Amino acid sequence: MITAIHKSLAAKREMLAKDEKGFTLIELLVVVLIIGILTAIAVPVFLGQQDQAKDAAAKSDIGVLKVALVSYATANSGTYTTDTDELVDFGFVASSGVTAHTITLGTGGVFCIQATSASGRTYGLTNTAGAAEGTCLAGVFTAAS
Repeated sequence: MITAIHKSLAAKREMLAKDEKGFTLIELLVVVLIIGILTAIAVPVFLGQQDQAKDAAAKSDIGVLKVALVSYATANSGTYTTDTDELVDFGFVASSGVTAHTITLGTGGVFCIQATSASGRTYGLTNTAGAAEGTCLAGVFTAAS
């Protein structure tokens, strides 16, 4: 009798093992749902990182422009230039993600440097202050509101 029960159980186990060949529809839907949720979280974070990198390139460019401009003035008896092409010999190389560089001069050696990142934000700095979001006009920096 016990042998018959063992044989019956072995046959049932064998049938169950043959039937388990894949995933159920519910299991597949749960996996797709989890992947969708993770994608919805990851994509906006990734896009934000790209904009931050573009903004960092603009800030870096205006910092390098400031050093190149001061070096240019030192080599040219205190005379500043607004032409960024003249600053290449003094170490300035424009980043590819920055759409515009502008140097505006005020009176008495005052200057303001501005750059626009590919994300659309404009950053500036003066001869006395560091990089911040805003614009330059006649050597004067105006912070973004």
